[in-house]
Amino acid sequence: MSILYKTCVAVQKLQVNITANWKVSGKENLPPGGPLIVASNHLSQCDPSYLTVGINRWIRFLAKRELFDNPIAGPLLYWYGAYPLNRGGVDVAAYKFAMNLLKTDGTLALFPEGTRSPNGLRKAQTGIVKIALASGAPILPVGLTGTENFGNWSRGAFFPTGNIRFKIGKPFSLPSIEGKISNEVAQSLADSIMNRISMLLPDAYQGVYQTPKGGKG
Repeated sequence: MSILYKTCVAVQKLQVNITANWKVSGKENLPPGGPLIVASNHLSQCDPSYLTVGINRWIRFLAKRELFDNPIAGPLLYWYGAYPLNRGGVDVAAYKFAMNLLKTDGTLALFPEGTRSPNGLRKAQTGIVKIALASGAPILPVGLTGTENFGNWSRGAFFPTGNIRFKIGKPFSLPSIEGKISNEVAQSLADSIMNRISMLLPDAYQGVYQTPKGGKG
């Protein structure tokens, strides 16, 4: 874990504890070691930094390449250990980064929706399924609320306010599947991941993955 990463996390942790009502639940569900994929809903540009505060591991990310062009956000992303991702197609370099990270017991954070969705969960993309099946790494679902109100990344990074809730679910693994899987199966597995995230969220955040009444654990 780099000094720059530790510094960024320490500053963000200080900020949320001073200016916001920050609460984390489910810490007991965090595995003590080994490879891990953190799967979270995505409300704002600042969500990656809040994952680093809520989960006591060195978390790496895949972030769209355009963000690295920002003169302020770009360096911060590198300090956090993010890796640029070319969206709109298969990014072989990003895939190799993810696989190498997990093979060395690293922690990779992914947002299955593929983009921010402040008004409720949207349909998942299947990239997380391919990485999870190929690596065999368990998935840790996270439900995040409160960051959708920041408006822009600078406010969320430096002046977070309001009630921010960070709920960690129990880790799980996808079933082992031999050979190439169909798009339908991949989507079904991606939906199953989103359902786990949905169960950690209030009804207003569940979007297309609305949990049936009485379905929350």
